Amino acid sequence: MRHWGMVMLPLLVAACSNGPQRPPPRPAAATPPPPASTRPRAPAAGAVKIGKPYQVYGIWYYPADDRDYDEKGLASWYGPGFHALDTANGERYDQDALTAAHKTLPMPSYVEVENLDNGRRLTVRVNDRGPFVAGRIIDLSRRSAQLLGVDGPGTARVRVRRIEPDAATIAALAPAAAPVSPPPITVAAASATPAPAIVAPPAPASGEPAAVATVDIPGAAPSPAPAVMTRPGQRYLQVAALADAGRIAWLTGYLAVFGPVVTEKAPGGLTRIRLGPYNDVDSAARTLSLLRSAGYSDARLVTVAAPPPAP
Repeated sequence: MRHWGMVMLPLLVAACSNGPQRPPPRPAAATPPPPASTRPRAPAAGAVKIGKPYQVYGIWYYPADDRDYDEKGLASWYGPGFHALDTANGERYDQDALTAAHKTLPMPSYVEVENLDNGRRLTVRVNDRGPFVAGRIIDLSRRSAQLLGVDGPGTARVRVRRIEPDAATIAALAPAAAPVSPPPITVAAASATPAPAIVAPPAPASGEPAAVATVDIPGAAPSPAPAVMTRPGQRYLQVAALADAGRIAWLTGYLAVFGPVVTEKAPGGLTRIRLGPYNDVDSAARTLSLLRSAGYSDARLVTVAAPPPAP
């Protein structure tokens, strides 16, 4: 898992931080010693893991059993690139489960996330560490982001409040007993996880497709795809329209296995991320099928229109 692996070996994770470095605190006498194993094990039923202070890019984080946690900030999300990898508490990350990563809350613990931009609320289970980006307070699974309306823009203003859910909600959010297999590029991942009810007013329609993966990459970001000037009549597969430069760079690198990736500035400041151009509809359709099978359900074929005639 990106969060846990980077924290443990040796705490190299996404997103640089310029905050001052401070030494770790001396543990209190009552603090139990860390486990001897260097690899986390999945917790037993009912077990809760708080964890010792840890450092990521010069910043120290202090896990705590904060029962009154209630914060506002930015939510981001992560998806297919980390499906079936280890989370910080030793579980397998399931992009279609209602889970999230948090820097300090116990694992597992439960929080209600409210999207302050659209009023949607959802209970998720914390089982991972992150996001290590200034201003971001929670990293949602892909399914959680979809239900909250965060997957399209990539980030959203949220309120995160720790709660103690009832037994039915805990059971619904429990991890699957069988390991989650990573989906091959030609097979779509499916979710059988029952979702607790969410309170959600109708979401406004969006003309731009949603991105499937929004993650932070350690170290240097991949080189962005070249910006191009499209020509009337050219065919492209449009996958996403994003504003964040880091997300644009990651997604263009991730999509390179499908074919040439290009970017184009769109009205309103977004950057369109596309594959192509394609000379014939059949080849575009084959690639579109692969994209959708891999989880990019909003990818679509677009043809560049001719500009309107000058008045």
